[in-house]
Amino acid sequence: MSAEKEFITLLNQHQKIVYKVCNLYMDLHADREDLFQEITLQAWKAYGNFRGDAKFSTWLYRVALNTAITYFRKEKRQPAIYTTDSLPEKQQEAADPIEEQVKAMYAAIGTLSKIDKAIVMLYLEDYDYKEIGEMMGITANNVAVKMNRIKTRLKEETQKNAANY
Repeated sequence: MSAEKEFITLLNQHQKIVYKVCNLYMDLHADREDLFQEITLQAWKAYGNFRGDAKFSTWLYRVALNTAITYFRKEKRQPAIYTTDSLPEKQQEAADPIEEQVKAMYAAIGTLSKIDKAIVMLYLEDYDYKEIGEMMGITANNVAVKMNRIKTRLKEETQKNAANY
């Protein structure tokens, strides 16, 4: 199988990873599509250097997160231009307490730094601290310290946000 076909097959198997990263870092649909394209391009460019030391999914997460963070920083330098067509639609009110808690949690995650969001996302995907550290380029101990701080902050933010829903 050619490298191109192999890459496409692997990307198709793990495209949910890219979608999750895009949803985490971009609010507007068009921006998520642009970021998806950018991640795919960067992953293809880097695929020649993929040695298989880690699982493809782990490698793809790292490429996607690094690309998203870089892309987000570039976008932040551009002034935001909104038209009435590009504004996000207001979400319907939550009907049950569980849904309200989920909304509050996502709102709290939204307040985190881009790096902390990435760590939370990987943690919620059931990666252990060692794997998260490998993807983020930090030690497992650093991940543990960051997670403890993140959990405390999320608990505080969720309690504040729950009152707003």
